[in-house]
Formats: sequence, C-alpha cells, structure tokens
Amino acid sequence: MTRNIRYACAPIAWTNDDMPELGSSNSFEQCISEMALAGYEGTEIGNKYPREPEVLKSYLEPRGLSVASAWISLYLTSKPYEVTEAAFIKHRDFLCEMGAKVIVVSEQGNSIQGSLDKALFKDKPIFNDKEWRLLIAGLEKLGKLAQEKDMEIVYHHHMGTGIQTTEEIDKLMEQTNKDNVSLLFDTGHLVVSGENPIEIFNKYEDRIKHIHFKDVRQEVKEAVDTGNQCFLDGVRKGMFTVPGDGAIDFEPILNLIYQSSYSGWIVVEAEQDPAIANPFIYAKKAKEYMSQFQ
Repeated sequence: MTRNIRYACAPIAWTNDDMPELGSSNSFEQCISEMALAGYEGTEIGNKYPREPEVLKSYLEPRGLSVASAWISLYLTSKPYEVTEAAFIKHRDFLCEMGAKVIVVSEQGNSIQGSLDKALFKDKPIFNDKEWRLLIAGLEKLGKLAQEKDMEIVYHHHMGTGIQTTEEIDKLMEQTNKDNVSLLFDTGHLVVSGENPIEIFNKYEDRIKHIHFKDVRQEVKEAVDTGNQCFLDGVRKGMFTVPGDGAIDFEPILNLIYQSSYSGWIVVEAEQDPAIANPFIYAKKAKEYMSQFQ
C-alpha cells in the first residue's frame, strides 16, 4: 500500500533558510548524515548544500539519500515574468540533474513570511484581479517549462502569502490546468491558517504531487496571533514541530494518503530553533511516529 511513497527530511531543521543564524554552526555533512541515520531516503535542498550536481551527489549517494525537490521563490505578481523564468530554468535544470521529479514553487510577491514588522495573521497579502491573472499565466508557462524535462511544478500554499487559505487554494486549482500546475500538500501551513487538511486532500487528491509534514504547537500559534507577531517569530518560538509532537492527529491523514493513489515523497519539514529542538532527535522521532501507521 505504501510502496510508491518515500520519506525525506528537510534541512531547515538543521539550518534555517530564512534565519541562517538558527543552526549556523550545523554543517551540511552533519545534516545529511543525521537524516540518513534517522532513517530517511531523501532530502530537500538547504542553503549549505553544494549546487554542483556531481559534488552534491558525491555526498548524498554514500548516505543513501536522493533529492526530493527544492523550493524556488516566484515573483510573477511583482516583477517581469522573464526575471522569474530565468531563475526557474536554472533551478529546474539543477533539480533535473539531481533526479528530482517535482519543483516546489511559491509566489512571493507581497509576501510577509520574511517580514519582521508584519503581523502574520493580520497583514496577509490579498491578490487583486491583475495579480491573479499574472500568477495564473506565469504558472501555466512554468508548468510547461517543467514538462520539457519530464517534471512538474507543485504549488506550495504558504502562511503570509497570497495563496494560503482554502478559498485561495480553490481559486488557484480552478483557474490552472491540472496538466501544468500541481499542488503541494503541507499539513502545518493548513492547520496554522485554520484550514482542514483532510478536506483539502480529499478535494485535490489527483492534483497533489508532493507532501510536507509538520505538526503545530497550538499554544505558540495562538500567542503569535494574539501578540500580532510575524511568521519568523512563530518559527523561532516553535510554532512548528515534527509529526507526533504537536496538535495534529496524523493517523487519519496518513491513512488517507496510504489508501489513495499518491505516489511520491512525504517530507518532514519542521523548522524550529535547532538549539532548542535537536534536529536529529526530532527527525528520528517523526520517522518512528510515522512508521507505526504503515
């Protein structure tokens, strides 16, 4: 039932991409060695990873790790399309060389996810009609560019961006061609936003081509909301954690995935301060938690 599902870990638990001071002393080799030791088959790409495919393979292959995917920020609503396309093609070709089949994309025009002076729950951007048109048209083009390499783009709905809520995900899915634009299913971002992960999975099972698992510490999320704090405050204070350590019941979610036609990666991606939450211990805890439902 789970033969086409593989488990990966994101390096953001070792060194944070948005706040490099979190885990700055943790080396790339420590990160990938501990992922492998915790029982994962794959990794996403972090800011300390070599970007030369043969060099990166020389580190990953001895540890039995493959590249699941990597994130690229899109600026389709805020910059000329050509700017995003050039960066996308370079990113696509790198991931293709590494054997990845999906490309994680997220629109960062007007995003507040990296803004220290924006309240996560009150300052979220809302796309206007023009921005929606630019986003949809750009995604269709990028999806076709991915297909040139037999790859797919998976859109990452994300806190603090214009595609976060169920309504926004619905609109994105309705207005894009399923052959060009697929969906990334992220439990943590759905729950923090107040959405229902099971509802989203059931609705878009045929569009979901990549999965991120993170759990949520509800008390931290509520403090970020009531205190008008930013997204990065939430990360630093531990709003996210690994499956089995927070408020989300993953058993029904995992059962749904296992019983579906989903084929691909489940990536544990729980960014928090590694000085507080030892990345290896938490990665191992997540793998052991998920294994009991297989």
